Amino acid sequence: MVHRAPKIAVIYYSTYGHVHTLAKEIAKGAKEAGAEVKLFQIPETFTDDILKKMGAAPRANDPVITIEELQEYDGYLFGFPTRYGRAVAQVSAFFDRTGGIWAKGALIRKFAGVFTSTASQHGGQETTALTTIPFFAHHGIIYVPIGYASPDLTNMDEIIGGSAYGASTLAKGDGSRQVSELELRIAKHQGETFTQVVGQYVR
Repeated sequence: MVHRAPKIAVIYYSTYGHVHTLAKEIAKGAKEAGAEVKLFQIPETFTDDILKKMGAAPRANDPVITIEELQEYDGYLFGFPTRYGRAVAQVSAFFDRTGGIWAKGALIRKFAGVFTSTASQHGGQETTALTTIPFFAHHGIIYVPIGYASPDLTNMDEIIGGSAYGASTLAKGDGSRQVSELELRIAKHQGETFTQVVGQYVR
């Protein structure tokens, strides 16, 4: 019997580049674990003028995901910064546009995970994942946490992002802190373990 590779979409929204950095590492881990992976961006809702005033990083070259394309993948790893412990408005707007495929049950038995970026240690590292789970539940999408299989998640030698719910980074209030090596390792681990779970289902 020929087994196909699981198809995984790494779908992200990144303001200052931190989530994009995590997304690339997660995609790397997923590919090394045997997945067919594609990076996508969440559609922007801000104008160029607003983004410039915010000091946002230039948009990456990855394509913007469409609602219809969600149906083509076995699993999704969603990455986005937090706003008050939940997904940013751009992500909420994208989720709100999925009513048509929800009515068809098009995403039932798909898989999803979450990764994020916060300004501080206690700025939504876990709640951002938790407040996204209702979207998955309403679509019948199976949420896959990373647990504590990665020893880096219990590292006490430095301040790091990441939790049992998914990889994350701490960007500082002004976005000046960059993703650390430990956070990159956790992100890669998430891509690998997510692929293993989805791959079992696909097989």
